[in-house]
Amino acid sequence: MSYFLLKACRLLCLLLTLPLRLGKTLGLLAAYKRLFPLLVYNITISYNNKMHRMKRELFRNVHGFANSDGSLRLLEIGSGTGANFQFYPYGCTVLCVDPNPHFETYLKKSMDENKHLTYEAFLVASAEDMVELDDESVDVVVCTLVLCSVKDVKMVLREVRRVLKTGGAFYFMEHVVSKPSTWTYFLQYIIDPLWFYIGDGCSVTRATWEELESAGFSELHLKHFEAPVTLMIRPHIMGYSIK
Repeated sequence: MSYFLLKACRLLCLLLTLPLRLGKTLGLLAAYKRLFPLLVYNITISYNNKMHRMKRELFRNVHGFANSDGSLRLLEIGSGTGANFQFYPYGCTVLCVDPNPHFETYLKKSMDENKHLTYEAFLVASAEDMVELDDESVDVVVCTLVLCSVKDVKMVLREVRRVLKTGGAFYFMEHVVSKPSTWTYFLQYIIDPLWFYIGDGCSVTRATWEELESAGFSELHLKHFEAPVTLMIRPHIMGYSIK
């Protein structure tokens, strides 16, 4: 694949998204914030069906981070529509954080469908600045398909480490950039500027595992795999880190 062809195609995509960039700057895309949760809700049904086995594998040992009395306080960053609730252990307390308040309607629907959990609160906040949460106040933090769209991954991981108790765990599942010199990488690199607007800030070209490796966790258990989803987001990572 030609480097110059890659650059030329990306430039073309950037030019095509100029109206969207202007609309975002002028605040004309604000209505999309209300529509986006509905899109995510419908996409999540399909994603969870395809990823059910992988999610069960990911969360299989969450109960191991419970306190001696059996209690477990779990924070989900970018909780969205509550797609992960069904995989959490019985009786754990769930605290939800998301920057988009319009997710709350769909979140409540998932809460009603997962009575095995206790729900503490839904906080509207960015993952980079969770000021309402105290230091070392949660046992587990969960983040799935979120680090692709935050503004600063390093800052988010610093916040995760701040709110996690010592010995607590951070669980993640994210789509990532493909290996260079593959057609998937070629397509990701070209489409990324447009994907940013379709996915409400999402990027398909992030090497998120590099940020996790340098975040300062005492342990990192990370797995690369190809998810049974659309080509653009097929490369995935999942695992957990221990503070």
